[in-house]
Amino acid sequence: RLIEHINTHPEFIQPVSRKNEMMNNFLLPGLQDLCVSRTSFKWGIPVTFDEKHVIYVWLDALTNYITGIGYDCGGESSGQFKKDWPADLHLIGKDIIRFHTIYWPIFLMSLDLPLPKQIFGHPWLLQGDGKMSKSKGNVLYADELVDFFGVDAVRYFVLHEMPFENDGVITWELMVERLNSELANTLGNLVNRTVSMSNKYFGGIVTDARAAEEVDEDLKKTVLATLPNVTKKMEELRVADALTEIFSMFKRCNKYIDETMPWALAKNSAKRDRLATVLYNLVESICYGAALLEPFMPSTARKIRAQLNAKARTIDEMDTFGLYESGTRVTGTPEILFARLDIKKVLEEVEAKKAAPAKEAPEAEGKETITYDEFDKCQFQVGEILSCEAVPKADKLLCSQVKIGNQVRQIVSGIRGSYTPEEMAGKKVMVLTNLAPRKIRGLVSEGMLLCAEDENGGLSLMTPERPVPAGSGIS
Repeated sequence: RLIEHINTHPEFIQPVSRKNEMMNNFLLPGLQDLCVSRTSFKWGIPVTFDEKHVIYVWLDALTNYITGIGYDCGGESSGQFKKDWPADLHLIGKDIIRFHTIYWPIFLMSLDLPLPKQIFGHPWLLQGDGKMSKSKGNVLYADELVDFFGVDAVRYFVLHEMPFENDGVITWELMVERLNSELANTLGNLVNRTVSMSNKYFGGIVTDARAAEEVDEDLKKTVLATLPNVTKKMEELRVADALTEIFSMFKRCNKYIDETMPWALAKNSAKRDRLATVLYNLVESICYGAALLEPFMPSTARKIRAQLNAKARTIDEMDTFGLYESGTRVTGTPEILFARLDIKKVLEEVEAKKAAPAKEAPEAEGKETITYDEFDKCQFQVGEILSCEAVPKADKLLCSQVKIGNQVRQIVSGIRGSYTPEEMAGKKVMVLTNLAPRKIRGLVSEGMLLCAEDENGGLSLMTPERPVPAGSGIS
């Protein structure tokens, strides 16, 4: 039945190479028995007929796709489940494609539920010398890359260098090359030149003087074709190609500068309207590109709009060229969006960071020694934060409703500097539960959340390593 579904729905498993792998390696030769229990640990669902075994978590984890939106096997499923299932897309890593394209569909078929419309197994991002591994010492961490390149540059690189089907490669050298060639030269230089010329020749005022020439039509045609091209690529999950379409448009804008030569037009007073029109077309094109860029590089898109004093655009408005308001003043102090980097200096900084000694953990303040009997008076349990809100007029305090067994307790904690209320909700935490109630800012606190503190005073909640029910004892 599954083989027939795959054959009659060629879009079901993508890319095609993943479909071929599942069909040729697993389905067509005939499925083998699959062990769903383990004996090497105790967490999991106990097997009733063999106390040594527990059912491994992945089996029931798959059902979260439907139970999380309200599926009920008794026929009382929620309105959200009826609205949202089947999923249009499961986007997953290629290493778990077998579980999602063979076992999960079989589960659903046994429940007489529709299958997701498409399952896409995305490739990996590899270090230059292969798969990242702590043992190899070649792991690149996102926050480390952000320190060097900024968030949007890392977003661009990861999205652009992840091919549709094959694994992508990430290296320091490649990131610097892309930042310099695409972000600094193609995009950053385009915005900076356009704003600078608008200020130099017109005091920052951008006007559509409607002195059009044939070359303008080709630019406009390229700009307006970009949205359909990007949309098509995104519908096919070709994210890298979608970004390429946007940057091809920016490259066309740079070519337009070379074709129209604003610096030459500025020398001829009779060409002043033509010069104004050229700069207007550039500003309008950049605004259009920034709108397309926003889902990929939101901070950069906002910076571009701010420099051009432009409004955000919706998709529905992007079938028209010329929405930028004529007579608008661009910024008088253009900002460099992306500065070029020297690869030699970057690699030297990387090596210096690797060689730097790790910061020593701060020593906790010593306290009076207690006996085992005194410690035994403390009761620690796992709690689940049901909801959380900031305490009014208290910069450091959050008030959480914490489920502990069958009880719900209110706990006030001084962790607002490290967590938002939204981040708190749903967390499993460790709680000192037999602490005497105490009023804090007029709110009764019925316990204490356990945290670790780093050298900068940042707090990290102590959370269970594995799934355990709220109310479980901690010993």
